[in-house]
Amino acid sequence: MRSKQVSGRALVIALALLVVAAVAGATGAVEESNNEVTVRYANFSSSGGNEATLEAMRVAFEEQNPNVTVEIETYGFNDYFTQLQTRIAGGNAPDAFELNYENFVAYARRDLLLDLAPYLEDSSVDMGQLQPNARDAFSLSGSQYGLPGSFSTVLLFYNAELFDRAGVAYPADNWTWDDAEAAAAAITALGEDTYGLLQPIHFWEFYKVVRQFGGSLMNEAETAFTVDRPENVRALERMVSRVLDSNVQPSAAQMGGMGEWDIFKAGRVGMLVTGIWAFSDFAGSIDFAWDVAVEPGMDAQATHFFANGISASADTAVPDAAARWIAFLSASEEAATLRVEAGWELPASTYPDALEQYLTTSPPDNREAVFTSLNYIVTPPVVTDFARMADILNIELEAARDGSKSAQEALRAAQAQLESEIDLGN
Repeated sequence: MRSKQVSGRALVIALALLVVAAVAGATGAVEESNNEVTVRYANFSSSGGNEATLEAMRVAFEEQNPNVTVEIETYGFNDYFTQLQTRIAGGNAPDAFELNYENFVAYARRDLLLDLAPYLEDSSVDMGQLQPNARDAFSLSGSQYGLPGSFSTVLLFYNAELFDRAGVAYPADNWTWDDAEAAAAAITALGEDTYGLLQPIHFWEFYKVVRQFGGSLMNEAETAFTVDRPENVRALERMVSRVLDSNVQPSAAQMGGMGEWDIFKAGRVGMLVTGIWAFSDFAGSIDFAWDVAVEPGMDAQATHFFANGISASADTAVPDAAARWIAFLSASEEAATLRVEAGWELPASTYPDALEQYLTTSPPDNREAVFTSLNYIVTPPVVTDFARMADILNIELEAARDGSKSAQEALRAAQAQLESEIDLGN
C-alpha cells in the first residue's frame, strides 16, 4: 500500500535543515492550563473523504477542552511531507502533526519531536486503552515521541470454496508456513490454472518474513546491515521456492498481467497475503466464500504493521494542549467510535463498544484476527535514505524471484550495495 510508505528522498536533504530550524525556532512553552490557546494540527490521512470525521473529532475535543481551539490543516499525501518540511525549516512548524512510521523514526532521531510522556501523566484520556505494541511503536530510546492515530495490518486471506474442493482444513491462527504450503499444494493440484498461495516477494513482505525465520535486516542497535545472514537466506529461499520449484505460487508470467487482488478475486488463488484495507473491496466484488486468519509464521510469528502516528513539534509553544489533542485523537473512546463508524482505518485503542460494529461486520467473519495480529507486529528497519534501501533490496529480491540469482547471491549483492551506498551514521 504505497500511500503508507516513506514520502521519498526529499526527506534526506530536508532533515538536515529541519534540525537547525527546530532549535532556532524554539520559543518555549507558555502557561496553558487557564489560558485560551490554539493548536495547529497538520494531517494527510483525512484528505479525500474523512475531513468531516476529523472535524467531528475536533468538535468533541473542544467541548471537553473549552480553552483549546484546534486549527486543522489537511494536505494530500503527495504534498504533505514537502509542506511539513518547509514549515519546520522556516520555523513555523504546526504544533501537532501526523507522521507515517518511517518518517516518524527519522524525525525523532533528528530531535524534531516532543517527548509526550510528561504531558500524558495527568491525561483525562485513558491511555491504558491503547494497544501496547501499537503505542510502543511510537517510542524511541525511552521517549514517547508520538502516539498511534490509526493502524492496519496484514493477514492471510483465503478462498473457502477452493479449500473445500481440495478437502483441506481452513487456515488457523497458529499455522506455520509448512501448514500453508501443504494446503497450497492440494489446492494447486486442482488444476484449472489454480494456485495455492500468493505472497508478494518484495521489501514490505520480506522484512517481516525474515523475522518469522529468526533473522533481521539490521543488527539490534541498527548500526549495521545483516541482510545476508543465514536465516534471511533461508527465508528468501522458502519464498522463491514456491514460484520456482513447487509452483504453488504463480510466476509473473503466469499472473498474465493481473494484479494480486484481481487474481484472488477471480477465484484462481487459494491464499493471499495482503492488508486489511482489502476488506471493503473484496466484500463488494467477490461472490465466493472467503475469510482471513493470522499470517503463518515459522520460528516466530511476525506481521506487518502499517500505522500513522501523531506527534508534537519539539518547539511548540503549547505542549500541554498539543499533547491533550494527540491523546484524544489516539486513545479517546469518542475518536475511536467516530473512526470505526466512518470506516477510516482502525483506532489503536481497545474500547469494546467502539469496536463492536467492526467485529460484527461480515465478510470476513474472523475479524478478530486483525487484533490478534497486533500481538505479532514488527516494524521495518528505518534509515535516513529509506527509499534507497528499499529500492536496493527490491531489485535483488526480484532477481531471486525470477531465478536469475540464487537467494544467497541476491542477498550478498544487496548487503554489499547497502554498505556502499547508505551511511548508517547519518
